[in-house]
Amino acid sequence: MSLFLGKIHYWMFNKIIWFQNLEVELEKLAKNEGLNTEEILKKLDERYGRKVENRPLEEIIDQGNIHGWLQDRITIAENRLSALTAELLKIEDINEKIEEIYISQGTAAAEEVKGNNKAAEDAIAIYNLVNDYILDGMPCDRVNLIIEYEEDKVLWERRICVHKDIWEDKNIDVNYFYGLRDLWIKTFVEEVNANFQYRKLSETEMVIERIR
Repeated sequence: MSLFLGKIHYWMFNKIIWFQNLEVELEKLAKNEGLNTEEILKKLDERYGRKVENRPLEEIIDQGNIHGWLQDRITIAENRLSALTAELLKIEDINEKIEEIYISQGTAAAEEVKGNNKAAEDAIAIYNLVNDYILDGMPCDRVNLIIEYEEDKVLWERRICVHKDIWEDKNIDVNYFYGLRDLWIKTFVEEVNANFQYRKLSETEMVIERIR
């Protein structure tokens, strides 16, 4: 581990890599649907920047600007994902296939958790595990405000939205993105511990709660 890098930086980097994994799967879908993925990816590289390499963080990060480097990679990753999604949404009846990718990625993340023997015995642990994967800007953005934080129930409110401008720049309602992410979280929670569920109570309030 670098002298200048802390656990939080590796944590954020892992979240970026998982976010990019969604793009990789969408690229495969685009190719299967007959889109010119080579041309699309070239345009994404030119307009937004290239995907971050999945190499040791200390080898690629700008250690003189750690926060700025991570923030830039978040912006690049989300711009790329939303732009590629916009291309896919031009295809008729593609929504279900996009949803399947988010569900599959939620399952894959849950399998990683179980494979690493991470505890998911209560709502608090599950909430924290969700946030090991979900990308909601930088920690300093303080996107979520926890309202209840108990073993059987964690209720939180999305205080601000850090995604709206990027997605709506591609003419996609940000609620479409949140809907996809809800599928990811719902799948993840059910897979890591079938005794709990994730529910969206309103546009800004979510809960992970024990059901049995």
